[in-house]
Amino acid sequence: MAVAGALALAATTLAPSASAAPDTGPAVKVNQVAYVPGLPKHATVVNGSTSPAAWALRNASGTTVASGQTSVRGADSLSGDTVHVVDFSSFDTPGTGYVLSVAGSDSTPFDISADPLERLRYDSLAFFYHQRSGTPILAEHVGSRYARPAGHLNVSPNQGDNGVACRVSCGYTSDVRGGWYDAGDHGKYGVNTGIAAWQLINEYERTLYVTGADRAALGDGTLAIPERGNGVPDILDEARWGVEFLMRMQVPPGRADAGMVRHKVSDENWTALPTRPDQDPQPRLLSAVTTAATLNLAAVAAQAARVWRTIDADFASRALTAAQRAYTAAKAAPARYADPDDGNGGGTYVDNNVTDEFFWAAAELFTTTGSSGYRADVTGSSMFRGRGFEQGGFDWWWTAGLGDTTLALVPNGLSASDVSATRAAFASYGDRLLDRASTQGYPAPASGYYWGSNGVVANAANVLALAHDFTGQAKYRNGVYQALDYLFGRNPFNHSYVTGYGERATRNSHHRFWANQLDPSLPTPPPGALAGGPNADLQDPVAQAQLAGCKPQKCYLDDINAWSVNEVALNWNSALAWLSAWAAEEAGSGSPADTTAPSAPSGLTASASGGSVSLSWGASTDDVGVTGYDVLRATGTSGPFDRVGTASGTSHTDSGLGAGTYRYQVRARDAAGNTSPVSSAVTVTVPGGGSGCTVVATTQTRWGTGYVVQPVRVTNTGTSTITWSVAFTLPSGHSITGSWNAAVTTSGQAVTARATRSLAPGATAEFGFQGSRPDGSTALPSGYTCTG
Repeated sequence: MAVAGALALAATTLAPSASAAPDTGPAVKVNQVAYVPGLPKHATVVNGSTSPAAWALRNASGTTVASGQTSVRGADSLSGDTVHVVDFSSFDTPGTGYVLSVAGSDSTPFDISADPLERLRYDSLAFFYHQRSGTPILAEHVGSRYARPAGHLNVSPNQGDNGVACRVSCGYTSDVRGGWYDAGDHGKYGVNTGIAAWQLINEYERTLYVTGADRAALGDGTLAIPERGNGVPDILDEARWGVEFLMRMQVPPGRADAGMVRHKVSDENWTALPTRPDQDPQPRLLSAVTTAATLNLAAVAAQAARVWRTIDADFASRALTAAQRAYTAAKAAPARYADPDDGNGGGTYVDNNVTDEFFWAAAELFTTTGSSGYRADVTGSSMFRGRGFEQGGFDWWWTAGLGDTTLALVPNGLSASDVSATRAAFASYGDRLLDRASTQGYPAPASGYYWGSNGVVANAANVLALAHDFTGQAKYRNGVYQALDYLFGRNPFNHSYVTGYGERATRNSHHRFWANQLDPSLPTPPPGALAGGPNADLQDPVAQAQLAGCKPQKCYLDDINAWSVNEVALNWNSALAWLSAWAAEEAGSGSPADTTAPSAPSGLTASASGGSVSLSWGASTDDVGVTGYDVLRATGTSGPFDRVGTASGTSHTDSGLGAGTYRYQVRARDAAGNTSPVSSAVTVTVPGGGSGCTVVATTQTRWGTGYVVQPVRVTNTGTSTITWSVAFTLPSGHSITGSWNAAVTTSGQAVTARATRSLAPGATAEFGFQGSRPDGSTALPSGYTCTG
C-alpha cells in the first residue's frame, strides 16, 4: 500500500529490470495531453546555452503557427537540469497534434483543448469502482479486460471479510465487507478511506454553494457503475461505498473501545505480485483501533449525514449516529496511535498528531448539527481560522484544511469575519504554493519529493482551486493548470503520471491485478490512475538500484516493482478526481485579460550589516504595469528559495537574520497576478561567530491528560553547519507518547531530541512531540536548551 510498500513484495520474485538510467525523453518538455485555450501555455527546455534560443510551434500538418525566443532560466536544483522556458500563450487555436521545436529538438505531440479534462473527471472517478472490495467488477461497466470476481467474500481460496478476527485477540469477529482496496495491495484503511470519501463528497457538495459550478456533470448516469439510474448522483453512490465500510469498522456497543474505529483490515502476510483479489489465500485480520481512524469516521460520516439528509434520510441518520459516537469515543481516547510495527500484510499509516483530525471532525459535526459543543471545539482549536495551513495543506495525515474547506464553503453559524479569515488562509497558503512553484524549472506546488509526491501536487492544486473560488483571482486559476502541466508531462521525464493520458504515460503501476508487466494475460492500469511519483527516499530495491543519486524530481521509474515511486492510492486519485472536475468546469470560463508577465528585475545587489541585508535592483517593465516585487531568500548555498517580503519599489531590507550565508532573488508582479522570471541570485554572508543555536517551543494544544508541543523551532545562529540537540525537562508524572522530525530519548524526566540531519548556518528546523500527564496536572515541559 501507499505508505509501507517496502514490505509489499516480500513474497515476490522481481522481474528483471534494465540497469540503464530511465529515459528522460525529448529536451522539450510539454504538457503532452492538452493545454487549455485561454490560459497560459509554457514548456521547459533542457538547454545549457546562456543565450535565448529560437522556438517554433507547428500544427499537425507541419506548418509553423507561432515562433519566438526562449527565456533562459539556468540551473534547476530539483532536476539537475539547465533549462530555458518557452511561453507560447499568445497562440490559442484549439487543435490536436501540435509539436514545439527548440534547437533541433521536438516535443511529444499535444493538443490545445479542454476535452481531455472532460474525460479525466470520469476516468479518475472510475478508479474507485475498479478498487471496490466484496463485489464483482462487471464487464458491462469496465469491459472484459478489467472485469473480475468479487474479492474477499469467503469464497475459496479467500478467507474473506465476512467474519474477521482481531490481530490481537478481542473476543469477537467483524463483518467488514465492502470498501475500496487502498492501493496495489488488498488492505483497506480507515485514514485513507476517510479522506478519499470526503474528497468525493466534497467534490459534489462544492457544486451546491459555488456560483456557476457544474453540478449536472456529477449527476446520476455520469459514471459506469451498478448504481447509475437510481436517482442519486453517481459520485455520491461511489462515496457511500467508502462511508458504509468505515461504519462497519466501528466497534459496536458493549465491546471494549466501543465507538472507536479499527485502523485497518489486511492480510496476515503480504501476497505476491500478481494476485487477483479473489485469489488471495491469506487470512484477514483487524488491527487495533486508533484515534485517527475514529476521527476520520466522525468527520466523513457527519459530512455524509448533511449531504444525504434530503436523499436518504435513514442513511443520513445512521451516519450521524456513527459520527457522534466516534467523536465521543475519540475524545475519551485521544492518543491511541497506530502500531509502527504492524506493517506485515498491510501498511502502517502511523499518525501521532491528531490535533488536525479533531478540528476536522468538529468542523463537520458543527456544520451538520449547529451544536454549541462542537462549535466550542472548532473555535477553541489551534487550527481555527485557517491556522492549519501554517503547517500544510491536504493529506491523509494532515486534515485541518478539510475542516477549513467545509467551514469556508458550507453555510454555518460562524461569524462573517471568521469565514472571511478562513477563506483568506486559502489565499495566503495559495500564495506560498505559487511562490514555491515560481522558483522551479519544472513548476510544481510541492515542498518536497517523497512517497506520493504527485498526490501532494494534486492536493496543492486543489487548495489553489479553492483560493480561486473564494477570491476570483486569476493567478490561482493559472496555478491549477500549471500543476496539471507538471502531472501531464512538463517534468524532467516528459512523462505523464496519469495512466492512459499522453504518449509517454505510466503503464506499469504497482498493483496486484493491473500487472501486465509480469503477466501478459493481466491488464495494464485503466485510464485515469495517478502514479505516486518522484520519491527521493528510494524505499524499494528497484528504485535504489536504478535511481541512486537522483535529483528529487528525477527519482521516478515506471516499473511495477518500484513500489515506492509507482504505486497508486485512494487519496491520490481522490485528489486527482476533485482537481480534474474543477479544471474541466473552469476550462470553459472567461480567460484572464492579462497573461503577459513582467520582465525580470535586473542588477540585484545585497549588503549585510548586523543581522540585516539591504537589497536593491533595477525596475521591471510590463505591458500594463508592475504593481510590486517579491523578495525570495534561500539559506545556505543549496537551500530552496521562499518568499520573505514584498516591496512596492526597488529596494528592501531583510531583518532579524542569524549569522550565515544567504542567497536572494527578486521578481515582479502585475495586477493580474502574473509574475516575472526571477532575477539572478546574489549571495551575502551575515557575520557572526563560532557555532550555536537557539530553540523556541510552542504548545500547540492541550487537554486534561496530555498536550502537543509543536513546533519546537531550532535556529543555527553560528557560521558553520551543525548537528543540533535540544534538552528539556518533563514535569513529574509526564511522559512522551510520540514525536516527529527528531530522534527523542528520555532518561527519567530528562529528554533529549537530536537532529536527524545537519543544519546550515542561519537555517531553522522544527520538530514536535506529544506528552501525557496525570489528570488535573497543568504543568508543561520546561528548560529548553540547544547545543550544536
